[in-house]
Amino acid sequence: MFDRTSLAEIKKTIAGNIEEVLDHFEKELLEGPADFNSLVADKLPVMSIGQWLGLPASDYSLLRSLTNDQTLSQEFFPSPSQLARADAAAHGLQEYFTAVVRERRAAPGNDPISSWIATWDTLEPDRERADEEAHSMAVFVIVAALETTEHLLSSMVRLLLTHPEQLDRLRAHPEYLPNVVDETLRYDPAIHAISRIAPHDTVLGDTLVREGEMVQLMVGAAQHDSRQYTDPEDFDVRRRPSHFGFGSGIHYCLGAPLARLEGKLLLTSMLKRMPRLRMSEPPSWEPRVSFRRLNHLMVTAS
Repeated sequence: MFDRTSLAEIKKTIAGNIEEVLDHFEKELLEGPADFNSLVADKLPVMSIGQWLGLPASDYSLLRSLTNDQTLSQEFFPSPSQLARADAAAHGLQEYFTAVVRERRAAPGNDPISSWIATWDTLEPDRERADEEAHSMAVFVIVAALETTEHLLSSMVRLLLTHPEQLDRLRAHPEYLPNVVDETLRYDPAIHAISRIAPHDTVLGDTLVREGEMVQLMVGAAQHDSRQYTDPEDFDVRRRPSHFGFGSGIHYCLGAPLARLEGKLLLTSMLKRMPRLRMSEPPSWEPRVSFRRLNHLMVTAS
């Protein structure tokens, strides 16, 4: 989905988005502490994926809200109100992208959704079913791209600001920049637990998992396993870790190259523009287990 050619095409656009967002962020910092989470981390992913899909900027706020609520259904023990929000968000996303697919079917453009429609037309003679597949792909991409990347960007900055010795090391050795995204995803991934269903009876350790039973895999904990990582509780920008932050195998994230690009470009610009950035108060979190999400990351440049 995001090969070298497509990444090269959108790199300039993402770089421009980063400078635009940071311009506004710096203006807010002149007035005092500002929320990095809402002003930067929540904006960049939807700008990147929204522009790539050819969606109007006026819809970005709605898409952020819907994807945020939709992930509540994947918590371990969602409350009735959370399930209601998730259900409403799922319907909202369905309605939104059904309309987008209908528009692109009527007037195809040079965008991925139009391309998916054309591709499914060659595979599925039933136009209605072909449109359903294109719609499902669009919803999958927007949900997968926003929530996880928003957390990555916030967590990356939070960890550097709470580990000043690592931030100093990064400034002295910018060659470690590509490591920061992967070390962040190892240390504090966006998704701490994933579900899998056993295709047949399987023994895990000394536990028998029957065919059809669901297992919750605590990948966040696994990435702090001292048998796999040296000093796993240390956040270290020199580390080039393997991790499950982007999944693995057939579940590997299609947008991983885009997330890495966004993280690297954002951090490169911030290191140049904001040398005195620091947290002004402890961050606040949403009460979640599976999908990590910061409510606020208040910082100051003074």
